[in-house]
Amino acid sequence: MNRLHVVSKTDTDIVTNPKARRDYEITDTFECGLVLKGTEVKSIRAGKAQINEAFARVEKGEVWLYNAHIEEYSHGNWTNHKSKAKRKLLLKKSEIRKLYDEGSIKGNSLVPLKLYWKQSRVKVLLAVGKGKAKTDKRQDMQKRDSDLEMKRAMMAAMKGR
Repeated sequence: MNRLHVVSKTDTDIVTNPKARRDYEITDTFECGLVLKGTEVKSIRAGKAQINEAFARVEKGEVWLYNAHIEEYSHGNWTNHKSKAKRKLLLKKSEIRKLYDEGSIKGNSLVPLKLYWKQSRVKVLLAVGKGKAKTDKRQDMQKRDSDLEMKRAMMAAMKGR
């Protein structure tokens, strides 16, 4: 009996961090597992998570995610989680060493790009980023605007306007 794989909500992004690509020049990315409690998973399934202000650190050979806001589960009881608790990220030792080496360079930060489902597990796409200056951000905006204008002009020329 053949079963078709149906794309469902569990195969998509949960939350993205739009400020990360704007404020940082991304040099490397890592897929990390995330240690969560049951009420945290239920709250994430309800879509009540934010990683806009989140960052990661390597401490004593482990990687921790700070300031990731996962709202308390509405039907939780005394076992409910704290919304801004630090959460452990799961990586291989070699990846942790690489993150430590790259993160300890002045100007580099460990920022989460997105939270997403992979099969039935929550994953974090963690990036090593170097902070951009305001002039870099302006240049990126100008480049994006000029690319958009060029696409519009090409489409208009193709339509014969």
